[in-house]
Amino acid sequence: MLVAFSVAPSGGHDAEGSVHNAVAAAVRVVRESGLPNHTDSMFTTIEGDWDEVFAVVKAATEAVGAWGPRVSLVLKADIRPGRTGELTSKVERLEAALDAAAAPTTESITIVPAG
Repeated sequence: MLVAFSVAPSGGHDAEGSVHNAVAAAVRVVRESGLPNHTDSMFTTIEGDWDEVFAVVKAATEAVGAWGPRVSLVLKADIRPGRTGELTSKVERLEAALDAAAAPTTESITIVPAG
């Protein structure tokens, strides 16, 4: 199972409105879990079975809770029983498909002016 999640406090007291310290606390929990994970500018994706992944999401959410009286949590899950290594395999399959596809030539692109 892959779970992509974003967690952030709201109602905190950072004068600039930044949440990077709270997000760092969540990412630290994920990385210390030992489960395969990837963090980008919008989400952290973690791979494992249902119970271990959601235990980490819960702990990360609780870590963010220390930074404000309210926490926002967004989740997206890819549940494929029996599959492992999908954190990297999905991207590898995508890259292979892109490499196999013929790139369009400038002759096949029609530009229509606006207006």
